[in-house]
Amino acid sequence: MLHAQDQTSITSAEITFRFVSKNVDGSLSGFESKSELNLTSITNSKFKGSVNVETIKTGNFLRDWHLKGSKYFNSDDYPKISFESTKIVDTTNGFSVTGTLTLKGTSKSITINFLRKQSKLVGTTTLFSSDYGISIQKERADNKVVVTLIFTTNNE
Repeated sequence: MLHAQDQTSITSAEITFRFVSKNVDGSLSGFESKSELNLTSITNSKFKGSVNVETIKTGNFLRDWHLKGSKYFNSDDYPKISFESTKIVDTTNGFSVTGTLTLKGTSKSITINFLRKQSKLVGTTTLFSSDYGISIQKERADNKVVVTLIFTTNNE
């Protein structure tokens, strides 16, 4: 049972990614959270949120436009990337959140490892864009994407 004083919410998020084989960095914004966090008992929390595909930024307007198109992220048919946790476990350095990532109409389980840094939760995960129908390169290993999430909470 969550008590009001134990509840914390995510007040902002910075979500960045790196397409490793292309050496391309980018970010996503428009984050919306329906998370219920209990930082004193993190395993009793729920992470749920989404970002808008239209907000993808890589520092190259033409590349961003192509990424939003039907060949890659298809933002017209799949405007949001969403995540919902299914399991949270404590780890030696922080905690691990396993859940369902839905991207371009494909839902797959992923795990995000988080560290606590003051009022921030810093998470990292690795995925392969080709698993979600976004093939930047032919080989699966060349579609590796490292994602970093920095959540600011209202917990001081």
